[in-house]
Amino acid sequence: MPGPFRLRPGPAGDLASYVSSTGPGAPVRGHVVLCHDLPRPKGSAADVALTYPALADRLTRESGWRVVTAALRGAGESAGDFSALGWLDDLRFLAESEIPEDSPRLVIGFGFGGVLALHLAAGDDRVAGVASLGAPSDLGPLARDAEELVARCRQNGLITTPGFPASVEAWAKELSVLHPAEDAALLRGRPLLMVHGSDDPDVSVADARSLADVATGPSELHVVLGAGHWLRADPRVIAILVGWLERRH
Repeated sequence: MPGPFRLRPGPAGDLASYVSSTGPGAPVRGHVVLCHDLPRPKGSAADVALTYPALADRLTRESGWRVVTAALRGAGESAGDFSALGWLDDLRFLAESEIPEDSPRLVIGFGFGGVLALHLAAGDDRVAGVASLGAPSDLGPLARDAEELVARCRQNGLITTPGFPASVEAWAKELSVLHPAEDAALLRGRPLLMVHGSDDPDVSVADARSLADVATGPSELHVVLGAGHWLRADPRVIAILVGWLERRH
């Protein structure tokens, strides 16, 4: 993967990761783990995370939060093949290896990355807040046809190893550990930001409203008029995200 990613040993082999930089002497308010979405078009695993270092630097520059991100296994130059638990392992590894134990931390995720962000926060009280952008409230539709999902991951490049997965059924069952609505309820008073495109063809706005309904702490729901699923490229969405980070202590 071209650009500022650096390859480092990760749970599945090489992991292409990036840590945003701050200006000389600039204070760091805390750390953010930033998660990308599942790629969709054919061959798109190669560049699904390509713009995330630039986003990480912008968030740091405008909010003071240092951002750590990566192309998760199977994406970009990262080794391995996609699985739900594999991506969770990569994110946990990234957080534990790049964030000081005593640093405030937040998690931000786009699409399927938002689902992972909620799950990470639900199981880790050190996470002080979550931003979930374009995320579903239920993975049932995604996991319903495991063979089709594996085929999609082979087509987009997230799965390249012949014979992987050894068991499609076991691979699909990994998705069953992810329950976004339940995880949102488990935040136990921590802030939750939800951003959704009004014209998202893949995930209904009702999913975002479902997450907002079960949130146990301060929550914000922003429906962006005319936006689709790929919110990363919408400047209105990034402005909302920067504002949310600026309000975190």
